[in-house]
Amino acid sequence: MRRMIAGMSQEKLGESLGLTFQQVQKYEKGSNRIGASRLWEIARILETPITYFYEGLPVPVATDQIRDPADGMKEEKAASFVVDFLSTSEGLRLNKSFMRVRDPRVRRKIVELVRSLAGEGDDG
Repeated sequence: MRRMIAGMSQEKLGESLGLTFQQVQKYEKGSNRIGASRLWEIARILETPITYFYEGLPVPVATDQIRDPADGMKEEKAASFVVDFLSTSEGLRLNKSFMRVRDPRVRRKIVELVRSLAGEGDDG
């Protein structure tokens, strides 16, 4: 999604990496894994910190802790929802505009406004 926010096509990113747009497509869909050095190069080309690609990932759980297998499914559904949302023109425009708002207090107010308009409570 960062590529789309930056207004860069898959073809242009592929050219910058020496790859085909199909390979970029496979990376984005998760069909192919991205190596650390390749991810570093993508971050450089997109002029974004490498940490951008790790935001929102769950904190690693110690091996002695038991996890509910349903948690992984919840995370996958949430990730799928985000991809679906950002694949729409409205979602992309909303995200681009939201990312331009620098003040965290204003961002929180925007989230509160959208939740209110959507009829969500504080727990949603």
